[in-house]
Amino acid sequence: MSQGDLPFDVYRQAVDQADIGISITDTAANILYCNAAFSRTSGYARAEAQGRNQSMLSYKTTPAAIYAEMWSSLNLGMSWHGRLLNRHKDGTPYLAELSVTPVQAADGTVRHFLGMHRDVTAMHQLEQRVLNQKQLIESVIDAAPMAIALLDDTGRVVLDNHAYKKLVTDLGVAEPADLMLAALAKSALPGKCDGVDVRIDRAGGRSPRLFCCTTQLIEMRNENADDFFDHPRQPSLLLIASDLTALHAEQEKARTSALKAMLAEEEHAATLHESLSAALYQIEEPINVIASALALMRSRGESSVSAVLESALAGARARIDELRHLLPTQPRADESAVGVNLNEVVRDVLDIATQRLLACGITVDWRPEPVLPTLLGSPLQLRSAVKTLLDNAIDAIAEARDKQRPPRREICVTTDAKQGVVTLTLDDSGPGIPPELRLKVFEPFFSAHGQVGRHLGTGLARAQQIITDHGGIIDILDAPLGGCRIRVELPVGRDMP
Repeated sequence: MSQGDLPFDVYRQAVDQADIGISITDTAANILYCNAAFSRTSGYARAEAQGRNQSMLSYKTTPAAIYAEMWSSLNLGMSWHGRLLNRHKDGTPYLAELSVTPVQAADGTVRHFLGMHRDVTAMHQLEQRVLNQKQLIESVIDAAPMAIALLDDTGRVVLDNHAYKKLVTDLGVAEPADLMLAALAKSALPGKCDGVDVRIDRAGGRSPRLFCCTTQLIEMRNENADDFFDHPRQPSLLLIASDLTALHAEQEKARTSALKAMLAEEEHAATLHESLSAALYQIEEPINVIASALALMRSRGESSVSAVLESALAGARARIDELRHLLPTQPRADESAVGVNLNEVVRDVLDIATQRLLACGITVDWRPEPVLPTLLGSPLQLRSAVKTLLDNAIDAIAEARDKQRPPRREICVTTDAKQGVVTLTLDDSGPGIPPELRLKVFEPFFSAHGQVGRHLGTGLARAQQIITDHGGIIDILDAPLGGCRIRVELPVGRDMP
């Protein structure tokens, strides 16, 4: 016997003792042989099964098309593999996974069929249970009102729900998760994060979206076959975002009304302070002339007259000092520094100015950076500064309209953030400011506008002071719209003095 030959009884024992049901039939499917595993699976002893047709196992509910497909393959001399619904000897059904192979004689004709089958009922039940659970989980996730996304370790979204897909259209971005994670100020996948509010601003004058975000790290098993024994795990991130926009909108109505009143109070106080300061400045000018004349009279020895004038001058200066002490203090100058989102500041000012913008026929192109880093500063003072800049732009456009200049009435407001600096740019289509006046407009009491009887062009000195107090700079440039461009740069992470 050569090394590759085995005695026939070894083959017979291998088939008899195999742990998978094996049967050999003639070409009419009559059972000629079956092993012990076949008997365990079907319930039929070997003596009961031999001589009977394989059809005795059929539960009679397997579609006829499956049997037709099986016999078509076998008649062509090809193997067939599939699942049939069979029944045990006691009549109970079971799902059989069956492989049938034609056995050819030396002349190539098919003389027998070799069948191997096993009971896969438990496996099928497990598969269906997993599929049902998967479908149930997907249905619950898709029906959930909050946006849900699962990101892999590269930050790619591998699973999401309908609410998340809707955000793709609403926010106009490919992956809303990128904006939310950026707003959470994480450079890599963050760990567990419970209920952090995130604001995402949108261009085109649309209202911002607000979400309450929760993140959770999940370790996923690798599906590759070569990792079967090592069980490596890959970190994934589950992101859940609950939409707070509608609730925030209701709260904003009350907040905007209160904010409008506060800004009006501050603007009134600042205007009164500026107007009285200008009046005192103008009063001091003739008094200074009188003081010069009095000094000249004393030098000439005219003591009798000079004594009377000196007494009147002293009284006038005392009244001026009294008026100076009565000047209203700059409002909210001692407001505590807190985290400020400049997009929110600008949006508040635009909301407050809506009626005036509509009355003047001015369109606003609002182009916010979707996510801005937080500034440390005074929210009310920054709103006051931005409102002053917007009011001056509206006044400039109104003046151009009154003088029958080109009818274009537009203001473009943009925000940006680069290298630790948040930038606000405000372009208007007004007449602009000549280069020789771009420094003078920040002087107290100076007006660059030509209308009479209105407080125009002023307030920029206070706006500049507020920006300076926040460590920023303000500049005036030519605007692409043909008017004036105001550019404000504010540093991130700088304490107020």
